[in-house]
Parts: sequence; C-alpha cells; structure tokens
Amino acid sequence: MNPYLSMATELIIGFFVLFVLTKLLGRNQFSQITPFDFISALVLGELLGNAVYDEEVNVQKILFSITIWGILIFSTEMLTQKFKKLRKTLEGEPTIVIHKGMLKYESLKKSKLDLNQLQNLVRQQGYFSLEEVEYAILETNGMVSVLPKSSYDIPKRSDLNLLSKPANLPVTLIIDGEVVYDNLKEAGFDEEWLKGQLAAKNVFDYKEVLFAEWREGKPFYIRKYA
Repeated sequence: MNPYLSMATELIIGFFVLFVLTKLLGRNQFSQITPFDFISALVLGELLGNAVYDEEVNVQKILFSITIWGILIFSTEMLTQKFKKLRKTLEGEPTIVIHKGMLKYESLKKSKLDLNQLQNLVRQQGYFSLEEVEYAILETNGMVSVLPKSSYDIPKRSDLNLLSKPANLPVTLIIDGEVVYDNLKEAGFDEEWLKGQLAAKNVFDYKEVLFAEWREGKPFYIRKYA
C-alpha cells in the first residue's frame, strides 16, 4: 500500500476511535481534568502518534492499544463512581490553603504550591489580594475556589432588599449572516417577526448581519458586518 495512503487510513481510523472513546469516557477528560486524566489523555494521543509514524504498527495494533487503554480508563472511572475510598487515591481531594483568612503553609507545601502560584490562581477568581480571601480551596483540577471576606463580597439583590427578577438566557437568532431557525422557533417567533425586527433597524438582508440575539425584557440586539 502507498505509504501516504496507509498513513491517512491510520489517522482516519484513529480519529474515529478516539472520538468514540472520548464520548464514552465523558467530558471530564477535558473540563475538570485531574493529573490522572491529563496523563491518560496524553497517552491516548501518544499511542496514535506512534502508530502513525511507526511502519511496523498496523491498524489492528492501533485499535487494540487504544481499546485496552480505553477499557482501563473507563474501568477506573466506574470504580471511582462506585467506591468513594478510591476517589481520594485516584483523583485526589480538595485542600484548604486559606482558612479564616490565614494561609495554611503546610497545605501549600504538601500541594507543591508556592505563594506566587496561589496569588495567580486567586486573581483568576477576581480577587487581587490574599487579604480579601476568607477561604481558598485548591481543587483536584488545580484551580482554586475562593470564598471572599464579607467586606469584599459582591452584594446580592436579597442583601439590598431588592425585588428578584427571573433570569433569562439570550437567544442567538442570526450568526454569520444565517438564521438559526431552531432558536427562532424555540423563542416562539417566526421569520416574519424576525424580518420586522431587522426592518426596524433598516436591515433587509440576513447577509448584512454578523450577529443578532433576542432576550426577554431587552431590546433586540444586532451587530452588522463592519
């Protein structure tokens, strides 16, 4: 077989196998990723990469290797769901690094986290001084969850005795000059209504619109191509 055709075949097969495997394993491989998840994802990519560039590795070996590795990862996920004691060993556990405004140096040392890294993670949560933090928890995915001191917390509507309002999601109706008909129907409107909204803004062709969205209680928003 032509070497380029063979490489293309292996890549295509590997792509679909990894796609199916990712769907089976769930989204945590890419969202709340732990060190173990990170390593498992690297190994999956390495298996496919070596298979493509190693002439002695055929399609059967690719499928076998990825399948075995996928079974191991899937079995690990099932075990951590059923047996809580295994979660601490395989996934780790959250660590409190700031407790009642006080830094817990031993927890930082145990987690291999220095103060500069902690400051960086806290800033990502919107707090630019450790003085503002009442509690900080280092999560298993390496992120830090922050509970600020009451004097630095954002007041809620209930704190100000304001009437609560229902939260409404914006609905994208046009993107890149094309109508998203499913969203339009879900919002309870038809195309005539949409044309009327556009005409009110002197727009008579969908292709003039880069982005348009509707949100209950808000004006119809439109952004035309520059």
